[in-house]
Amino acid sequence: MRGIKFFILILAITFSFNGSFAQERPTHELHSMMIYNFLKYIQWPSGKNSGNFVIGVVGSDEVFNTLSTWYGNKTRGDKKFIIKKLDPTDDLKQCQLLYVGKNASSKFKEVLTKVGDQPVLTVTNQNGLAQQGSCINFKVVNNRLKFELNETAISRSNLKSSSQLAAMAIVI
Repeated sequence: MRGIKFFILILAITFSFNGSFAQERPTHELHSMMIYNFLKYIQWPSGKNSGNFVIGVVGSDEVFNTLSTWYGNKTRGDKKFIIKKLDPTDDLKQCQLLYVGKNASSKFKEVLTKVGDQPVLTVTNQNGLAQQGSCINFKVVNNRLKFELNETAISRSNLKSSSQLAAMAIVI
């Protein structure tokens, strides 16, 4: 029994250290890591779940550069990650995931209209955008980076999210 308690204590210390360390990283790196990890918890329809996996970035050169450097042209399973820098006027339906940075948040309604009901996971970084239809929105709470999960938007996009993702999120 003491061995289990010791193991739990070590895990708690490790996670608290990693959490504080992670908060010291630049925001664009945290966003990039989280975007990549969201992919584990989202299921796309079979037609959008094969071949290249396109991550589009609108309005954030830092997130685009980080995603490109860390994950561009890398494979996970049978998927090759393609990172594209896009403009709100581009064909956004080509993406499986679309990140809309703060610099383009004023164009979010236009982006959402272009995406329509296609299976595109929209991820944003501006207060209020989850309520406007973003699937996932980054939010700072008590100086910690959190994320909101809009289950209605996920469903409207013909995507399915894991209950594990909902357990980590602020569900709206």
